[in-house]
Amino acid sequence: MTNRWVLGARPRTLPAAVVPVAVGTAVAVGQVPGGLMAWRAAAALVVAISLQIATNYVNDYADGQRGTDDARVGPVRLVASGLATAGETKRAAAAAFAAAGFAGAGLAAAVGPELLVVGALSIVAGWAYTGGPRPYGYLGMGEVFVFVFFGVVATVGSTYVQTGSVLGLSMLASVPVGLLAVALLVINNLRDIPGDTDAGKRTLAVRLGDSVTRRLYVVLFAVVAGGIVTSAVVRPLALLGLVGLAAAAGPIRHVVAGAEGAQLIPVLGATGRSQLLTGLLFAAGLALSG
Repeated sequence: MTNRWVLGARPRTLPAAVVPVAVGTAVAVGQVPGGLMAWRAAAALVVAISLQIATNYVNDYADGQRGTDDARVGPVRLVASGLATAGETKRAAAAAFAAAGFAGAGLAAAVGPELLVVGALSIVAGWAYTGGPRPYGYLGMGEVFVFVFFGVVATVGSTYVQTGSVLGLSMLASVPVGLLAVALLVINNLRDIPGDTDAGKRTLAVRLGDSVTRRLYVVLFAVVAGGIVTSAVVRPLALLGLVGLAAAAGPIRHVVAGAEGAQLIPVLGATGRSQLLTGLLFAAGLALSG
């Protein structure tokens, strides 16, 4: 049986942490005298993955406490399923946040104390997504969090730890990266509209409704394509990202056809694979053109 903590980490969501580090590091190619510093890229990856896992554990803990996961259609949740107690899950989240903080502190020591501020804000945002008295994930703001922290902050930050500068290309590349991560959340929340509505969880999908959320999912991929093409004006081989984006055709087709409930579970996995393939090919193109 798969380890419960691996299940709780939600491996299908981890491309949202890997892609921005890959893309941000790729932007730094050719911008660092003496070449990229591998340990900084590795530390940035540890920070991103640890924050993603910590946020997922907080989600399991908080939703389990509130009872909003009791009638889930999607993958198993630790507290609601009884695989872990609320206390155990909260401690696991704290450990993952601590891992992010430790790796981030190493980067801050080498790059600058401003990274400590960014890291602290990221940890607070990860907790407040579904934790605390007024979680913004329940207010339809989850997509904003994902775009900002797993798009702009993670991508630009991964470039910054290599170059010490905020580069325009990194900002530009962070847009398709962030929207790919948003697409993953949108498909997750589309699946959960009935349960979230009953639980009073007002996600963006609940607020927009089923049909508009499906159109949003499609539009996100269209804008991702536009962002990749725009980045290619600076680094032409960034167009490789469009090859990966072709993998989104399958999940888009299912969403447009009206897949719902349990039918959307494999679509979530396919969206994550599309995100990872698109992001890594986008990163490869950026690096090769650097």
